[in-house]
Amino acid sequence: MKERLAELGRQLQGVIGAFGRITLFAWQVALAAVKPPIRVRLSVNAVYEIGFLSLSLIAASGLAVGAVLGLQGYHNMARFGAEESLGAFVGLSLIRELGPVLTGLLVTGRAGSSIAAEISSMVTTEQLDGLRMMSVDPIHYVVLPKVVGMMICMPLLSAIFIVCAIIGGHLVGVELLGLDSGVYIASLEDAVDFREDVLGSIIKAFVFGLSIGLVATYRGFTSEPTAVGVSRSTTATVVIGSVWILFTDLLITALWGV
Repeated sequence: MKERLAELGRQLQGVIGAFGRITLFAWQVALAAVKPPIRVRLSVNAVYEIGFLSLSLIAASGLAVGAVLGLQGYHNMARFGAEESLGAFVGLSLIRELGPVLTGLLVTGRAGSSIAAEISSMVTTEQLDGLRMMSVDPIHYVVLPKVVGMMICMPLLSAIFIVCAIIGGHLVGVELLGLDSGVYIASLEDAVDFREDVLGSIIKAFVFGLSIGLVATYRGFTSEPTAVGVSRSTTATVVIGSVWILFTDLLITALWGV
């Protein structure tokens, strides 16, 4: 019994220590954000790599998810004679929950892992040490632009995902199952409220972007300078980032009510 309690204590201590280290890292990033110069070019490059290169994945996934929601929602709601509310069902499900969460998971797998691998490789090849020797802060030069790029891209990618998914639900519900297009759009418009639904979705996507950016850059920045370290940091980014998104989503939903 004592051994189990001791092991539980060590694990809890490790979790608290890891949380403290990433909190300190986030504080260093925040301090770097208020220091000149502003890395506009690097931030734009990060937006391109994170946002533009993820567009095809986000759009295709959105269409597929919307089509599935349209199929499932129509057949389930038809049991109660409520298929006219398909637009509201698809729209609210995507805007309030599925849009930002699924976008966050997809971006974590594609862009987050890429960021972690890139920074880990820089640690392995001692590029970060070279920046320090030239009196350049690696957090300001390498980490901050990627975090900023992730924070900018996530709300935009989430919006694109939601729009594509609503289109996918419309194609299935209207073109395939014969629901009236006006009924689909009208139910969607009547159900969605900007403050409660759209604004909450934007906040979720923004927080998810900040979380993914910090987790990916932290895992890369603290990687072991070996090939195994690069692999572990990339895997840890996907795992920790995905789990963190789900827990953050629960917290925001409980506090914001969306």
